[in-house]
Amino acid sequence: MTTIYLVRHGQASFGKTNYDELSENGEAQAKLLGQYFKNLFTEQPYIISGSMKRHQQTTQISLEQCFPQASYKTDCLWNEFNHQQVFALYEPKFSQPEVLKQDVFKEVDPRAYLAQIFDKAIARWADEAFHHEYDESWMTFQTRIEQALQNLCTELADKQGSEVVVFTSGGVISVVIGKLLELSVQRTFALSWSIANTSITTLKLVNGELQLLSLNEHQFIKSQQPDLLTWL
Repeated sequence: MTTIYLVRHGQASFGKTNYDELSENGEAQAKLLGQYFKNLFTEQPYIISGSMKRHQQTTQISLEQCFPQASYKTDCLWNEFNHQQVFALYEPKFSQPEVLKQDVFKEVDPRAYLAQIFDKAIARWADEAFHHEYDESWMTFQTRIEQALQNLCTELADKQGSEVVVFTSGGVISVVIGKLLELSVQRTFALSWSIANTSITTLKLVNGELQLLSLNEHQFIKSQQPDLLTWL
């Protein structure tokens, strides 16, 4: 059996012009993740990272804690979709990230409000009538992630008993789980709201078939520094 650990990146910079950078919280989360990995793995796993800055930072900071000399493979197929464009094409004023942040945090329940916006923005993105407006349509994104997953399974075919860590994003992990559980688009992206930063989703690969072992493990943060738990 080969075990695949899908890791969501640490908290990024929500509401800033450059979202694609870890916040201080995100850096602290990545350190805790690395310390957890130090206890989890007896040998260095095979490591893959998306090419986005938040993926690379999470990878590097966590590896400093457990396998400081480790090398890893960068694969842009594991990158997140352009959520800022998805928000902006749903509501033009959200093309300014700081406006979205202001709108969200003036609400009594910011998380619920953002979820409402996100659901509507995703519904528009997934609507075939609007596919041509996006740099990457929903169908293209879904196909890319499924290809990344297939490429990994093919690569691991001759590595039985190995362990693999993939540093990626919540939307990517949701698509993987959605494929395995045959979820609708809406249910697939509903998962995004439960996937904590630096949480771990575990799959097993047996005889070429993937199975879900666990989803959104984040007890290693909750038990150590619960104030670091974030979902945005």
